[in-house]
Amino acid sequence: MTRYNLPALARSGVSRRGVLQGAAAVGAAGLILPGTMSRARAQTRGGTFRIGLGHGSTGDSYDPGLWDNLYAQTFAAARHNQLIEVGADGNLVPEVAESWDSDDGITWVFRIREGLTFHSGRDVTVEDVIASINHHRGDDSTSAVKTLLEPITDVTADGQNVVVTLNAANADLPYLMTDYHIAIMPAVDGRIDPNSTDGLGGYIVESYEPGVQATLTRNPDYWKEDRAWFDRIEILSILDPAARLNALITGEVHLIDQVDPATIGMLEGRGVARILSIPGNAHYVFPMDSRAAPFDDNNVRLALKYALDREAMVDVILGGHGAVSNDNPIGPANRFFHAEMEAKTYDPDRARYYLQQAGLESLDVTLAAADAAFSGAVDAASMFSENARAAGINITVDRVPNDGYWDNVWMKVPFCASYWGGRAVEDHMFTTGYASGSAWNDSFWENERFNELLVAARSEIDEDLRREMYYEMQEIVSFEGSVIIPMNNNYVMAVANEVATPERISANWNLDGFRCVERWWMA
Repeated sequence: MTRYNLPALARSGVSRRGVLQGAAAVGAAGLILPGTMSRARAQTRGGTFRIGLGHGSTGDSYDPGLWDNLYAQTFAAARHNQLIEVGADGNLVPEVAESWDSDDGITWVFRIREGLTFHSGRDVTVEDVIASINHHRGDDSTSAVKTLLEPITDVTADGQNVVVTLNAANADLPYLMTDYHIAIMPAVDGRIDPNSTDGLGGYIVESYEPGVQATLTRNPDYWKEDRAWFDRIEILSILDPAARLNALITGEVHLIDQVDPATIGMLEGRGVARILSIPGNAHYVFPMDSRAAPFDDNNVRLALKYALDREAMVDVILGGHGAVSNDNPIGPANRFFHAEMEAKTYDPDRARYYLQQAGLESLDVTLAAADAAFSGAVDAASMFSENARAAGINITVDRVPNDGYWDNVWMKVPFCASYWGGRAVEDHMFTTGYASGSAWNDSFWENERFNELLVAARSEIDEDLRREMYYEMQEIVSFEGSVIIPMNNNYVMAVANEVATPERISANWNLDGFRCVERWWMA
């Protein structure tokens, strides 16, 4: 791996506002691989949009710090706004913040839009924005993005501005503020009520049963005149893939995610729906608890990584709607993706060598999986088990229930299936999923060198040096990390013909960046 001396790197922040803004703009324009859509049709208001998702749990919460699956994220996108939105083309779009600015990358000024109101009729104030950010900060925060916001040292008001101060320069801060957890909510005595249904998004909550259904009606006072076209939104959690497909065919829902590649031909043949397959940075994973034997030995982790046939998994599980990954959470759509890194291939002999380095002749482990983790997760685990036998590795597949998977299995058992939506910038992905102490570091992995680079890269303005940092971080995660990442998956959705979509579909997240509820309409 490339290693270089951190003290020799530049440590100065960005000295000119134009340079900083330019860096952010270049990153936005170059990070997203746009999806395309046919049949652009005139936008009209009306109708009920019903969505069937292979996600959701009875443990889901209104608390924005705890949202952890597509069901919760889509429900949130319908009723909330963030400071900044990522547009379908990957560029940053003003939302609650009408502008943002910094002279040095350390002190950021967000100008808060005037005239916005919550569903309750309350005006949106600077104090609401500050409280919404601070909900994810502090020792008592349970938020998944607590680590992401740790570099913030202060959040203050200056008239209609919110001033965010960091402990070091970070040109990517505007991207971090697009995170779906950082919803702007009303504050009382300087704190938001995390259980409040109040928001300022395009839809108002009518009913909600966690992990089952959510019903929302259009906000008549929504400030975006060209958004929120439906009269009503219904979001259903349908964890079983066959039931989800049947709901689309029978007209019970208009949109489903995680379409089984084997059913695409049948769906297209029936003519009731069209397929959207959007490439991006999403990836399917098998995290290993690095604190627990045998996964605390990197030789064991490498043995498992070489005991997996990635090409076959992409062909069978994704049906070609994706690509092989090299245990790298940074995807081809990212600015500093390390395409030249040594690629791992299926190599039972090499896997057996690493077992011997660990002092083992064979290995017995249990891998928990459910299709709630990702479509085809159980089959993927079974393929992994079959591949690994040639290396003397015996993987017992524990097929666990879909319901409660994220509460009872993920980050609770030592080895399981999971997925990540990817992130628009490297710092966001690495800080959320791999930094020491992050709430979503789902392998509980610690690496001193990685953490040192993570902090340094945020404030490095020399593009070549910053690229070297992110390249080394990707190598460390790939060859020393505790997460197996066999494939980057496309976002594969099936949409009923009576629903129209824009010509460009966001690759930033699934379901048009969760914004299908805002951006789509009835034909």
